[in-house]
Amino acid sequence: MTEHRRVLFLCTGNSARSQMAEGLLRSLSDKFEVWSAGTHPVGLNPLAVEAMRELGIDISHHRSKALNEVPDSFDIVITVCDSANQECPIFPGQVERLHWSLPDPAQATGTEEERLQAFRRVRDELRRRIEEFLAAKLPHS
Repeated sequence: MTEHRRVLFLCTGNSARSQMAEGLLRSLSDKFEVWSAGTHPVGLNPLAVEAMRELGIDISHHRSKALNEVPDSFDIVITVCDSANQECPIFPGQVERLHWSLPDPAQATGTEEERLQAFRRVRDELRRRIEEFLAAKLPHS
């Protein structure tokens, strides 16, 4: 039996991008142990929950976590914002690091629908990147 690879999605607030990425990877593959965390966690954004609910993925039970609340070793660390990429700590062992520079949908302004649309755009980009990631990591699945 092959051990599941451990993946961490890291962003600054662990409120939107990394939370949506965690939910997406968990829903798209059971071949990974998946976590998300923030360098400065600020709480789960309700618009991230809503954007994921539209895909049938429930992340409402997630909560923002700091790095000291997740395991200290991972096989793959994916930063999803530039700030987290710069602040990303060194993890022990042979860790593959990927960086996906994505805009923070929580910074969107306008009506609630316009703000939700910003979350949808980031969610859809995350899904595209995670599908590419899975195609590369699990070519025969």
